[in-house]
Amino acid sequence: MASLNVGNLGEYLREQRRNAQLSLRQLADAAGVSNPYLSQIERGLRKPSAEVLQQVAKALRISAETLYVRAGILDEQERDELETRAVILADPSINERQKQVLLQIYESFRKENGLETAAAAEAHEDTAADGPRTAGTGDAEQKTN
Repeated sequence: MASLNVGNLGEYLREQRRNAQLSLRQLADAAGVSNPYLSQIERGLRKPSAEVLQQVAKALRISAETLYVRAGILDEQERDELETRAVILADPSINERQKQVLLQIYESFRKENGLETAAAAEAHEDTAADGPRTAGTGDAEQKTN
């Protein structure tokens, strides 16, 4: 069986498993996958799904996004954005309104720097899908003299 191009996911998983002092069997049990399947992932023979990566990340107590990047499911820039958003949303010291304001500021800075966030891009795509607005269909009425 030839190795798949999944970056250095397998090596990284093996390193993380060893750092956690877990055997292959222990990690497979904790993640809810079979021992042979996990072994094939570590050797680069299988490309796991995002769900399996999430289970493995949880068992290793590491970021699932890091595994997604290593597996080629998510790019590094998207991971950074998701992690930044997650940290803001998880902060118990600020209220929901403040979190939303911070996220809006974050998105505006990224847009200003040419790095539109995934959430903003999605919203933009939704707006574009609605079609162009024609004159007279805006929110404000035209004033006539």
